[in-house]
Amino acid sequence: MKNLQYKRRQQGFTLAELLVSSVVFLLLAGAAFSLLGSSAQRFKTDSQVLTSFQEARLGIDQISRDIADAGFPPRNHFNSPGTPASSYAVAPFAWSPNYPATPCVMGGACATPNGFDLIVETDYGGTVANGNNGVRWVRYQLLAGPTTLTRADVPKVAGADPVASTGGALLLPYLQNVMNNATGAQIASIRGAYPAMFPGNATVPVFTYTCDVVGSNPAPCTGANKVIDIRDVDVTLIVQSLSRDAKTQTLRLVELHGLGHRVNPNQ
Repeated sequence: MKNLQYKRRQQGFTLAELLVSSVVFLLLAGAAFSLLGSSAQRFKTDSQVLTSFQEARLGIDQISRDIADAGFPPRNHFNSPGTPASSYAVAPFAWSPNYPATPCVMGGACATPNGFDLIVETDYGGTVANGNNGVRWVRYQLLAGPTTLTRADVPKVAGADPVASTGGALLLPYLQNVMNNATGAQIASIRGAYPAMFPGNATVPVFTYTCDVVGSNPAPCTGANKVIDIRDVDVTLIVQSLSRDAKTQTLRLVELHGLGHRVNPNQ
């Protein structure tokens, strides 16, 4: 009798119990791997959005620094009255047409600067009075339709048109997937997921200008202002991720803002 009870205690799991436990294990393992895969996709998407955010943030910082340096050095930095125009900044921001004779009027007459095209006149390395050209034109441009913000950095040529001088250097991408100047179809697609973006289904300027106004505080530039009146430049970048969101299968966007403040006065 004792031997029979001992043998019963030594019996293993039945086949049915093994099958049930195997099914439970497989279900738990499948759920765990599914969760792991979803987490990996989410991490990949979030990493790409973070990368886009960081690149755009660095881009805004660089634009702000260029604007802060604009207009240096002034003409009275030199003792010689015959210093060539290529050795000093005529104004913090270059313009077209009629540079440098007549500063164009904001709000229509300027081919540049405008909402998607800006040329900064600056000096990185310090200009000397022997005719060496230290003044440079730095240009940022986002064309209509394409989503690549380009940057050109060329030596200033006295008497030359800034647009013509910098146009051939706008070849390498500065920031990609910048959607500010997107097409109508692109904007409609974006607003399906982000209804608050692109108010009025219109493009969003990268550059918005504030001008000095005689007798009052700086205000948004109007047709009464010229390029030399620009005081501040608000920078807005709408950047789209490279891959779709793992959960919603939509392309994600970030909108960043920065301020470029002109430190040096008009020349």
